[in-house]
Amino acid sequence: MTDQELIEKLSNEESRNHGFNLLVREYQERIYWHIRKMVIDHDDSDDIVQDVFVKVWKNLDKFRKDSSLYTWIYRIATNECLNFLRKKRNKFFLPINDVANELSDKLDNSSHISGEEIQMKLQKALLKLPDKQRLVFNMKYFDEMKFEEISKITKTSVGALKASYHLAVKKIEQNINPD
Repeated sequence: MTDQELIEKLSNEESRNHGFNLLVREYQERIYWHIRKMVIDHDDSDDIVQDVFVKVWKNLDKFRKDSSLYTWIYRIATNECLNFLRKKRNKFFLPINDVANELSDKLDNSSHISGEEIQMKLQKALLKLPDKQRLVFNMKYFDEMKFEEISKITKTSVGALKASYHLAVKKIEQNINPD
């Protein structure tokens, strides 16, 4: 189903619920994995996905159609991830390294994540990045998004995103190969 067809269903009072169910089915899995790469924990990711779609439902009338539905939903999911991580740090007065260590422990103990040693090293190196750098890296490397699309979602200039991605890559390389 195209964005336009979904928007028509969502705009019509009689088909709004059905349209929303279609929207959730269309985007839920991609949004889950975007969130999961940021917060690591499955249960936290599920909770945030629910929060994202509640926000989408409540704000459907505010969707300006100047971007795709996916970009709009992705932006909401991105903000929810960053807010979650910020609240987690503030709640426990944790510096970023302590949050990274906590997420790393969850990564080690997760039954939902399996991987080879290099994949585990990459994930742990990612956790050491500042949230926004990790977000940019995930979107570019894992989601294979273009910088222009990331720019629309994060409302950050393409130049700043390229610099952030380059720094993230350098830090990851240093963490994986410390020699």
